[in-house]
Amino acid sequence: MAQIVGGGRPVNDAERRVIAHLRDNAPDDWLLLHNIEVPRGADLFEVDVVVLTGHSLVVVDVKGARGRFEVSGTRWFPQHREAFGSPVAKLRGTARALKGLLIEEHRELERLYVDNVVVLTAPGAVLVDPSGRDARHVTTIAGLIPMLSDVSRVRHGCSRDAAPYRTAIIEALNGTVRRSTAPPRFGNWEVEEQLGGDSRVTEYRAVNATAPTSGTVLLRVYRADPMAEQRRRVAEQRRIANAYQSLAKIPPHPCVVRSRDFFAIDDESRFVLVLDDVHGQALHLHLTGRRLGIDAKLGVMEDMLDGLAHVHANNVIHRALTPACVLVTDDGNALLTGFDYAKPGPRKHTVANELPNILDVHYVAPECRARPDRMTPAADVYSAGVIAFQLLTGELPAPGVDAEPDAGGVAPEVMDLVRRMRDPTPAKRPDAATALAELRVARDAQPRRRAPFGGRIRSALRRLSRHSDH
Repeated sequence: MAQIVGGGRPVNDAERRVIAHLRDNAPDDWLLLHNIEVPRGADLFEVDVVVLTGHSLVVVDVKGARGRFEVSGTRWFPQHREAFGSPVAKLRGTARALKGLLIEEHRELERLYVDNVVVLTAPGAVLVDPSGRDARHVTTIAGLIPMLSDVSRVRHGCSRDAAPYRTAIIEALNGTVRRSTAPPRFGNWEVEEQLGGDSRVTEYRAVNATAPTSGTVLLRVYRADPMAEQRRRVAEQRRIANAYQSLAKIPPHPCVVRSRDFFAIDDESRFVLVLDDVHGQALHLHLTGRRLGIDAKLGVMEDMLDGLAHVHANNVIHRALTPACVLVTDDGNALLTGFDYAKPGPRKHTVANELPNILDVHYVAPECRARPDRMTPAADVYSAGVIAFQLLTGELPAPGVDAEPDAGGVAPEVMDLVRRMRDPTPAKRPDAATALAELRVARDAQPRRRAPFGGRIRSALRRLSRHSDH
């Protein structure tokens, strides 16, 4: 039985299960700390569990979400909600910060290996990671102790025996970390689960603390430096506020994610964007495995263009549209999200200088590849055309090929529309509203497979509801 040497209050049942499992099943000489905060400069890192084994110190992040998670680059794509930043990448930064603090306290701890592990606690939760980069740091409760016991995880140059450093480690932890006394709270929103993030933003699922049964929201918590000189601080705050300013210009629409609030915590070291918790999955997942039927694909394409036409009608340009920015809900509706780099009409400042760092060139219009600051609504239509092509054919369009491949029963009028949306000349592309109208005409002429009776009822209700929203 491992010894718990301190900690704060667990946030949820998933954390309680992991702590209890380690306490009751880990070797007697292991030490546990749980629900602590690691301050590092202006940053504060929240840690679910820290385990001192016989050969390393391990930072553990607990994920209680169910289902399948697919890894693509630095993002995780879950089945039933929006993609989020890799918690492994986030935890790797926390491990580095913790080791830096330990070394400041005791220089000999340079040889201590600080590992990082993410635990998926829900039954059947699975990670699909083609590159294997994140998978090496992800396990289930059943695999947690074997992973933490694996001495081969210790990197070359670090000691494989932590025993000589045990006293120094405990002293350093006592001098640096502090107990978290309550779940993180931002304004009136109390965190239920940390989803992921990176060095710039952390994503949480949260509930209203005064009405916890009212449902969950998504929080995007952006870090800022309140001690920076004024010009830099103002520029940083403008960049952070960009998604909210863009969404605030867009009236509610069933095909665009809705923002609820945006605010700063007292010292302006963090800014919080509150979004609807959409129960859906990124279109990216449907392109890499779970294929949709033809009607469903055309429905997603229609919703994407419907949302884009609404965004453009309100003088907002998305500028970073990819399959990761299109959420498909459980009932087949699609919503646009990912407005961090959008342009909400004319203004004196810009965040376009950030675009080269985040754009996926496959979805960028030719006229904008060298100059992302020249993004226009026509560039958004080009991105939507590439997404539609990929959705309908299962592959990205080949450069310089005019003829469209067979899309398996999709009407020629639809494929011609998709081709024109990707025309190299911006002026020759239809705008989003025109493309939407043409798609609806083409869908009416599209031969449809007879759906089950329940599916036909749901489809009819969906179309009726969508038309009533306009």
